[in-house]
Amino acid sequence: MATRRGLLAASTLAIPGLARAQAPWPDRPIRLLVGFPAGGPTDFAARILQEPLQQLWGQPLVIENRPGASQVIATEAVAKSAPDGYTLLLTASTHTTNAAVYPRLPYDTLRDLAPIVNIYASPQVLFTGGEQPWRTVEELVAAAKRQPGMASSGSGNGTSGHFAMEQFARKAGIELTYIAYRGGPPALADVVAGRVPMTFSTLSGALPLARDGKLRALAIAGPQRVKVLPEVPTLGELGFGIPDNSAWYGLTAPAATPGPIVAKIEADVLAMLRRPEIIRRIEDQGGIVLAEDQAAFDARIRRELRDNAIVARDANIRAE
Repeated sequence: MATRRGLLAASTLAIPGLARAQAPWPDRPIRLLVGFPAGGPTDFAARILQEPLQQLWGQPLVIENRPGASQVIATEAVAKSAPDGYTLLLTASTHTTNAAVYPRLPYDTLRDLAPIVNIYASPQVLFTGGEQPWRTVEELVAAAKRQPGMASSGSGNGTSGHFAMEQFARKAGIELTYIAYRGGPPALADVVAGRVPMTFSTLSGALPLARDGKLRALAIAGPQRVKVLPEVPTLGELGFGIPDNSAWYGLTAPAATPGPIVAKIEADVLAMLRRPEIIRRIEDQGGIVLAEDQAAFDARIRRELRDNAIVARDANIRAE
């Protein structure tokens, strides 16, 4: 009898816990961490998601900007968060370059984070200042051969732009000196001012300056031309093709996040990315909608981890 009462008591105590475990997700606000300052392309990707997903989920999607160390700080915070679907990361492509250039990370890129959806990409573009004499990639390459060690700016060691510059220099047979800046805006400012001859920059970050004529786009480093600069050829069309170093922006979660929650987020975001107004907003910023599901996103991450490790080793790229 005592045993039976004990079982009944245990069952009664278990019911609230069971109810909580089976509560529909989400039943409270979700945090979306961004590893870069507000106003940049990664933040833009987060804010594209914010309003549509809040309406769909009936809960606030709270964006938290935690810049620092090429998003290592934000990534570590998410990797070590409770895997319950209430803490997500809007991650950028530095997710795969960081693993190649940092000697030690406070998380394991593959083991500790689960890819959900890759939202969109912004290709790297070869820019010169609007006042520079070069009108084509061939003219720039000829100038660089006359001036070995010609400078190229970028937003930091180990970024996608840095990888693009190293690969382009090898393909073109030129020697460039990479000057790392703390962020894209100061790097672009020196190119606009003529203090640095050239840069590889994500299109979304440089598009306003290009539209104002302060930067001249010579070539797209990605696999295809883009709608906002239809007259600009790809490096591949010009015979200088390099691997795709486009910056991309996707959603990840702590690795042990339950499969049904990950699947719901994946399905909801993929559906959102089919909406014409969302596609238009991304393309107007120089982006290309990817809408990669879990499997495709995971395959991209693994491929880039392998390829970036080779480039970093051969070019001796190290994070400072």
